[in-house]
Amino acid sequence: MALDPSTLLILTIALAAAAALYLTIEWVSVRERSLLLWSSGFAIITVGSFLALLRSRGYLLIGIWFANGLLIAAHACFLAGVAWFTRTRISRAWWLIALLWLLMLLLPTHAWWSRVMLGLQSLMIAALTLRASSLLRPHGASLSVGAAQLRYVLLVHGAFYLAKAISALVLGAFVDLAAFGGTLIQISLVEGSMAVMLIALSMTGTERHRREERIGQLAARDPLTGLLNRRALQERAPVLLAQASQAHPGALLLIDIDNFKQVNDLHGHAAGDKLLQAFSDLLREALPADALAARLGGDEFVILLQNVREEEVEQTGERLRQAFAHVAHKAFPTPDAVSLSVGVSLYGTAGLALENLMALADAALYEAKRAGRDRVAMRPASVIATSP
Repeated sequence: MALDPSTLLILTIALAAAAALYLTIEWVSVRERSLLLWSSGFAIITVGSFLALLRSRGYLLIGIWFANGLLIAAHACFLAGVAWFTRTRISRAWWLIALLWLLMLLLPTHAWWSRVMLGLQSLMIAALTLRASSLLRPHGASLSVGAAQLRYVLLVHGAFYLAKAISALVLGAFVDLAAFGGTLIQISLVEGSMAVMLIALSMTGTERHRREERIGQLAARDPLTGLLNRRALQERAPVLLAQASQAHPGALLLIDIDNFKQVNDLHGHAAGDKLLQAFSDLLREALPADALAARLGGDEFVILLQNVREEEVEQTGERLRQAFAHVAHKAFPTPDAVSLSVGVSLYGTAGLALENLMALADAALYEAKRAGRDRVAMRPASVIATSP
């Protein structure tokens, strides 16, 4: 089968429709908006490519102007999808591309009309695509294989359209949009079919990696509070403990909520869950970014702090204790005060075992409970031998 313009457009329609359907199915299962935006882009390409077939039948307004406008809209969807995927806000100035395209409708239909239209359209698509590629830069973190592939596919696709614009506007390449005439048009049709396939594959791989990351995060998180669970704490704590020294000491805080059962008994288990969530929010707001916070289960929590002195640890514990007491009393009053008892083990030696530090903090926590609860008790870890 010869690769004439109609055949290439039919191939593009089939590939774009398949990509739109597949990405829509993926969106139904994971509800990631970037998938929906990318699927919309391929759906628009499907419609635009179908309309482009009509230009050979003399429907130039629909087959050229409207079809090419849809191609620009499709790439705008790709940019919006990448922006959502990377959590980047794009400027509203990009809407000027739509205004520029409407102004192009006022261009006179001279002999150079096809070449000017093709050049300006190519510049718009190049700008949208290259911007999408730039949003996928690593920014200090390694990209997934799918995201890196998508970045370079978009980069090459955008560079092609930039070269296409230069050829049409500067080099004066022969172009006949109505009859698909000119080498530039033929090459563009071939590149379009290949780009649809490669972009779709890259987008699918990108989202699959994001989904796998989320599954890993869910496995490491407590489902109620969003904090680390016990298993994740045991896996990540050794890295922090290995960095400790006399110059950079650390601390492990074991926290228990006093009289928590009264909240469940008087206000219901849903109220108890809300209180646990409120406490986890306090932890996220009060702790530094390099701290580890985990829920061991029930109303027991663990915090690992790096590079902190004894007075700083005490201040952190007191701030948490006071803030939580205020939240608990205001939201769920009980006969006995719902408060925090905190046991702290301080360490300044690398290689200490998490279990040993937990045991020491547990002993300190018992002291806090025995002394009347609602307080912070601390113990140094100088008596603990380093782990083998």
